[in-house]
Amino acid sequence: MWSLSSVPMPEPDHPTTTVAVLGAGHVGLVTAVGFAHHGMRVRVGEADAARLEVLRSGGVPFHEPGLEPLVAAAVAAGSLTFHASNAEAAAGAAAVFLAVPTPASADGSADLSAVEAAIVSIAPVATPDTVVVVKSSVPPGSWRRIERWMGEHGCAGSLAVNPEFLQEGKALSGVLEPARVVVGANDPAAAAVVARLHEPFGAPLVQTDPASAELAKYAANAYLATRVTFINTIANLADAVGADIVDVVAAVGLDPRIGSHFLRPGPGYGGSCFPKDLPALIASGAEHGLGLPLLEAVVDANAAQPDVILAKLAAALGPLDGKKVALLGLAFKADTDDLAGSPAVRLAELLVAAGAAVTAYDPAARPDLPGVTLADTVAGALGGADAVLIATEWPEFAGLDPAELAAAMDGDVVVDARNMMDKAAALAAGLDYRGIGR
Repeated sequence: MWSLSSVPMPEPDHPTTTVAVLGAGHVGLVTAVGFAHHGMRVRVGEADAARLEVLRSGGVPFHEPGLEPLVAAAVAAGSLTFHASNAEAAAGAAAVFLAVPTPASADGSADLSAVEAAIVSIAPVATPDTVVVVKSSVPPGSWRRIERWMGEHGCAGSLAVNPEFLQEGKALSGVLEPARVVVGANDPAAAAVVARLHEPFGAPLVQTDPASAELAKYAANAYLATRVTFINTIANLADAVGADIVDVVAAVGLDPRIGSHFLRPGPGYGGSCFPKDLPALIASGAEHGLGLPLLEAVVDANAAQPDVILAKLAAALGPLDGKKVALLGLAFKADTDDLAGSPAVRLAELLVAAGAAVTAYDPAARPDLPGVTLADTVAGALGGADAVLIATEWPEFAGLDPAELAAAMDGDVVVDARNMMDKAAALAAGLDYRGIGR
């Protein structure tokens, strides 16, 4: 049974409230900053020594707009501290948030070994009053296994599930101004503790059972991934029939039942969540004897989308062997340096496999990719290129002057896999412009 609650609670003494967060990745660090921003003391447990050094100096080991100043301020104020020992971070905390990785296993299921290891690490300091809060994405039904681990490893306290709904590149607004807070717990007292900690954020509260809280996160990601894949499918059809997907999205997005969010064609979804959460949800269904063919189709269609983009390039250039291609963007989306599941990286791999000479530029991501030369600027990537492939929607790519682009490259082919450029201006500059569904 769930409730949507905004019932006022007694004002907590947040300046003396201590919260622990285990894991200083995108989710854990942003979550920690959110609590520190509202006056709580936050201790973060992090096993990576190099990352700890950066964090203790007030730095951030990954790219997330606006995050570093808040981390530096909280560290300087003493409200945010970082610890190599999870037990040290968790001792005496009102709640211990687990924000450790849950990567995909070979069969697509979620690997929860880091969650179990975190429970083992805090067992010596956990008390009956400790609330262990699962912030990591775990498939629906995982709470039973986690609760069992708590018992097996002598980790006292109660379990709650508090999924995150953050977007990389917009994580700060997501944590400081959340659209909702979901708390799943069988123990009303544990649920009340987690709800009280989130009261300063002023978001609607959905209080439910653990399985529903776990499923809410996966359902949200599965739906958004489905929208991305849906509009890519329609864009591919638009190419086939001579329609303009920009106009199609404008018309469809104005329907109040639909809206325009996550209806931007591209090379497919990527990131740390969608590519692992959908297979994990499918695996969870299979575990319970339930097939999820809709989601299986989404995964398959998304995996094929980079091949659609590459086919556009081959249609313009002919055989790609020996061709020089400027690849603009490597991160899976703008405003992040995250390469996890990036369709841009997949495009780079496909280009190299086809024999193309690839020079890539990304404003934040600097990976070491076999066969790919990294440029320090857009101009550095364009020099001598037979074609340009725009793979990530960084704002600076939208601001490219078509005439300058045409002058900088040797060829004239532009495959705009994000529909960033003005098509009419590109054609007027003499470019062989090919967007997605345009």
